[in-house]
Amino acid sequence: MIRYIRHAAAFCLLLLVALLLNAGRVQVFKADDYDKNQANRRQTIARYGQPRGDILVGGRPVTGSKDSGQQLRYERTYRQGPLYAPVTGYASQTYGTSLIENAEDDVLSGTDPRLAPVPFWHEVTRGQQDGGDVHTTIDAAAQRAAFDGLGGKRGAVAAVEPDTGKVLALASTPSYDPNGISGTGSAATRDWSRLNAADAQPMLNRALKQVYPPGSTFKVVTAAAALEHGAVDDPDATTGTPSPYTLPGTATKLTNEAEGCENATLTHAFEVSCNTVFARLGVDVGLDGMVETARNFGFNDGRLRIPSAVVRSNFDSEMNDSQVALSAIGQYDTTATPLQMAMVAAAVASGGEVRKL
Repeated sequence: MIRYIRHAAAFCLLLLVALLLNAGRVQVFKADDYDKNQANRRQTIARYGQPRGDILVGGRPVTGSKDSGQQLRYERTYRQGPLYAPVTGYASQTYGTSLIENAEDDVLSGTDPRLAPVPFWHEVTRGQQDGGDVHTTIDAAAQRAAFDGLGGKRGAVAAVEPDTGKVLALASTPSYDPNGISGTGSAATRDWSRLNAADAQPMLNRALKQVYPPGSTFKVVTAAAALEHGAVDDPDATTGTPSPYTLPGTATKLTNEAEGCENATLTHAFEVSCNTVFARLGVDVGLDGMVETARNFGFNDGRLRIPSAVVRSNFDSEMNDSQVALSAIGQYDTTATPLQMAMVAAAVASGGEVRKL
């Protein structure tokens, strides 16, 4: 009998050890998998169980949090929501986050390890710190001027401080109020559906996420390329450019809107925006030189963050001479975000240096 009791005791001990090992496996090695499982609402409840950190403009919060009294307790709020939506983005309990709310989510939600009082505090306690604040470089007066200046029309404004690279304004209109989609329930669902179905695309950040043909504003890049690569030695010397200018390899004649472009100097061509001069200079510089200079200004860079992601501005790296000519005046496939062209202007104002944003 004693032998059977010993066997039973040993078996129970074995089961206990297996139970402890499995508990350790679940709590230590599988913890991340269970935390990230969509069926686990504990993380979501904890995330919204405390106020979110604020996004600040000029040291003052343009966001806040309110107690909803629901299971997901604290809901994001926005002060002057449409004005700052192109900067803050949204933080929705239903639809996630965008822009700064997304790029700095770890800080704002309190999960960033840098907020812990000691290293590895979160890993040991499995707790969550209070949300941290995010200070932006946006200037409130510049943002208001940009937003009001657009007058609700489809468009965007980006302003960059030349000496520092600080982004001072990011306006995109028509805009929207993120307050309407912050929470849960039918009201948030209706507002989300309405905003996404709108022809005017109010949730599209045109300053960061939309590219446009830069047109004659790109002539700044072409002028820099011509000087950098020796296509022009003296800006005040005539360029020998005919008007109209026949695009290489074609019978297509490129004309000008301005007067005095035939055989114009680079200085005069820049002042009156001569298409013919800049198209020919693009060909003289050549594809490789144009691509290099455009890249130095920030084109073809898909890694730009401010900290929100910025879509890539494009200058093709495979073109014939006629396409290079058109690209040199901001046409053909050349596209840029408003922020990219603000970077170009800022580089000129800072003496030719593209500052890190």
